[in-house]
Amino acid sequence: GYLDVRRKFFKEYAEFLAIPSEKYNGTLPVEKRDDGDYGLEFRDVGFCYPNQDQWSLRHVSCVLPKGQRLAIVGPNGAGKTTFIKLLCRLYDPTEGEILLNGIDIRKYDYGEYLSLLSVVFQDFKLFSMKLGENVAASADYDARRVWECLEKAGLRRRVEGMADGLETGVYQQREGGVELSGGEGQKLAIARALYKDAPVIILDEPTAALDPVSEYDIYSRFGQMAEGKTSVYISHRMSSC
Repeated sequence: GYLDVRRKFFKEYAEFLAIPSEKYNGTLPVEKRDDGDYGLEFRDVGFCYPNQDQWSLRHVSCVLPKGQRLAIVGPNGAGKTTFIKLLCRLYDPTEGEILLNGIDIRKYDYGEYLSLLSVVFQDFKLFSMKLGENVAASADYDARRVWECLEKAGLRRRVEGMADGLETGVYQQREGGVELSGGEGQKLAIARALYKDAPVIILDEPTAALDPVSEYDIYSRFGQMAEGKTSVYISHRMSSC
């Protein structure tokens, strides 16, 4: 019974993964730069979901040079997350183009382009793995770097208080595992984005699940998190920005 259900689940999961992607994958390698000098530009970008009459975004133009911080604020449904999904190439524009150093991002190798971005979505997910593995998104991790990222995200003291430290399992499916609060999970997701150490960091409503004290803690650390990076910050509150 239980195994049959799992086999059925994995069969459907494998079939889903095998669906070919219709997204155009360019072949242009992303220029490797030690100075992280990657400039992004939206040039008259519009996006409309299939079979919809209403545009989610229309005629959006902006330039995001290296090291700049862009805050996007607006009410729910204004298209803020759509903007981020276009930047991450989860969607392609219906009209207009998005440029990286003057070249349409669709022309770049998809995996190489994604390597430039560290993203925290508002609907982030944690893995039922060890805490250090969650931060690194890998079974192999550099403990020193993980601790540094936890420090920047404001979660180091909490993890130091756990009996197994970085070896502590996330969720209680593991013996000795911990259940993190919404705010702690958010900070862990931010630490994961910092560990990737990409030149562009994107935070989509990163404090939505936080209490006011934790929210202030994240804001006070944001300068340190985004130091030397190009950053995009999404919020529905003007005060946050």
